[in-house]
Amino acid sequence: MHDTTALLVELGSVILGLGIIGRFAGRIGLSPIPLYLLAGLAFGEGGLLPLGASEEFTAIGAEIGVILLLLLLGLEYSASELVTSLKTQYPSGAVDFLLNATPGAIAGLMLGWGPVGAVALAGVTWISSSGVIAKVMTDMGRLGNRETPVILGVLVIEDLAMAVYLPLLTAMLAGVGLAGGSIALLIALGTVGFVLYLALRHGRLISRAVSSDNPEMLLLVVLGLTVLVAGVAQQLQVSAAVGAFLVGIALSGEVAEGARKLLTPLRDLFAAVFFVFFGLSTDPAEIPPVLLPAALLAVVTVFTKIGTGWYASRRAGIGPRGRWRAGGTLVARGEFSIVIAGLAVATEPRIGPIATAYVLILVIVGPLTARWTEPVASKLQAMLAGKGKTPGDKGGKSGKDGNAVQAPAGEEPMPSLEDLTPEHAGRDAD
Repeated sequence: MHDTTALLVELGSVILGLGIIGRFAGRIGLSPIPLYLLAGLAFGEGGLLPLGASEEFTAIGAEIGVILLLLLLGLEYSASELVTSLKTQYPSGAVDFLLNATPGAIAGLMLGWGPVGAVALAGVTWISSSGVIAKVMTDMGRLGNRETPVILGVLVIEDLAMAVYLPLLTAMLAGVGLAGGSIALLIALGTVGFVLYLALRHGRLISRAVSSDNPEMLLLVVLGLTVLVAGVAQQLQVSAAVGAFLVGIALSGEVAEGARKLLTPLRDLFAAVFFVFFGLSTDPAEIPPVLLPAALLAVVTVFTKIGTGWYASRRAGIGPRGRWRAGGTLVARGEFSIVIAGLAVATEPRIGPIATAYVLILVIVGPLTARWTEPVASKLQAMLAGKGKTPGDKGGKSGKDGNAVQAPAGEEPMPSLEDLTPEHAGRDAD
């Protein structure tokens, strides 16, 4: 078969297969990410039907997928929202980093991967999946809940932290040493600061220059600008993904809204290609040996993410039930974890299988913890409270005289139904 013919046949089969997989995932209420990864494993080296002719094209498509993922993520936030989140949520961001990056770093060192592998695996376990979490909250009707702004605040801090983490990781993977890494970090910080300044002070001018009433022109200008900036950022060792993220931040208002509508289908297509490509680069035979460490790491980081959500919600004055919901919602890992592993796999190939297994586990477990963490925690709390009742207590809510029993000193009473009523009904996930 001619090379071009083989390319078209393979590429058409892959895209059609992704469409069928996506529809199936939607029917069963599951994120398509784990199914895309499994599809990549099936068609990669050592899989059921290895692809050959379309591998190079798929690699380029995967690069575009990462760029579009980060661009659309940047379009979700304005510069003022990022600055506000930094001012109000930085303690929660610090706790999030310590609780969730530490298990990955320790695991990387225990597996003998050295400092670079440990830093990469720390990033994999640290970052929650904004895409999966946004979809879960939408599907469960929680966009108006009191804890939702807290969840979004933690995600914003994580996403912004990537603008510093990814360049540092890229420098370490390139083996540039401490001096080179410090220069890359300074360049990244300077670039982020400069873009935030431009977006805050001159965001309207930037958006006006890019704006167009013609959707075709708007698409071409935004996409061309993003790919150009991503290439320049890559040349400066800042990471193409970070460059795309910063372009998204710099655009605001109607331009950002219009670009988001035009680019979302492209993002979904190339993001699916990216997840498939990551699966293609992982040998399925390498996954069973790492299932146990991946599962142990997943169990540990489920609890650390729940702890993060609890702490962040408590700082915001949310009641216990909202704290449990926030913690359970933050568990899912996905696109960012795979992006980080994809960067590191060339230097540390062993991170590919464990990252794939880890993401597969948590992208499935995440929606379950979002739904069941609060009911299970409330039931356990009620059982523990029941064991501590005196014989005169009835249901633990009133004493013999019928008066409400006061919460012990230093403990916060359970919120009433009114406390749990959404205060921001109709709030957008953005």
